Amino acid sequence: MSKIILIVGPTATGKTALSIALAKKYNAEIINADSTQIYKEPLIATAKITEEEKEGIIHHMIDIKSLKDEYSIYDYQKDARKILDKLISENKNVIIVGGSGLYVKALLYDYNLEKESSSNIDLSNYSNQELKDMADEIDINNNIHVNNRHRLERYIKYNKNTGKIITKSDEINKKIYDFITIGLNAPREEIYKRCDKRVDEMFENGLLEEAKSIYDKHFKNFTTIIGYRELNEYFNNNLSLEEAKDMMKKNTRHYAKRQITFYKHQFDNIEWFETNYNDFNITIHNVMDYLDKTQ
Repeated sequence: MSKIILIVGPTATGKTALSIALAKKYNAEIINADSTQIYKEPLIATAKITEEEKEGIIHHMIDIKSLKDEYSIYDYQKDARKILDKLISENKNVIIVGGSGLYVKALLYDYNLEKESSSNIDLSNYSNQELKDMADEIDINNNIHVNNRHRLERYIKYNKNTGKIITKSDEINKKIYDFITIGLNAPREEIYKRCDKRVDEMFENGLLEEAKSIYDKHFKNFTTIIGYRELNEYFNNNLSLEEAKDMMKKNTRHYAKRQITFYKHQFDNIEWFETNYNDFNITIHNVMDYLDKTQ
């Protein structure tokens, strides 16, 4: 019988490194559940796993679409479930790494989605506040945070395409697969410090040049990703480079905070582990010890 292990937690807590360690121990394949990792472009801002970091482990749902392509959460659900079902039928162990809570929900829960009709709806030029205002016009009780751009865009497009409104009743918490959930977390200030450091490293690795290259191609999904969204404002002369960089750090920290809130309120039975940044092997050992005891 397949062992399915889900790894969740905020950014910069070591989910990727843990997934590789567990995949090697349990001879498992990995399914990505992060909305930014599906894109083929290099994308420094997404901190995409490198071939070297994969250590030969088979990864699914990475590098499958271009930033210029339409790809909805419905498409992800359909494609990822097909892969997961195939691996289960082959009795293979699976590690699912989730940075995007809605992608995890779509994959593993009875999360009913209708196919979003193909359309030319482009919301990339709207600010977060403008999108929030549009969502509030559809339903003032939508409860979507102004900084959750991905969900705002999906909410608006779904309404325009179907004439319907996504309600909480559509987001059911019934599991349709048997899996164990591991959560990684750390003191908030430590996570924020590492988020800021990661942004600095991205600029050192050529983020600005890469972003300008993608900006010039006018890819529609460019502004859906933290980092490119802020630099888009810089390229449009709405922010200075330093302001864009500071905004990128702020939005990355806010994203980490939203991830923590989402997992703690939308998921149950998560076994949480604190990331040991001084010796991550201790974290790996603790997780493995727990998993061995639950078999």
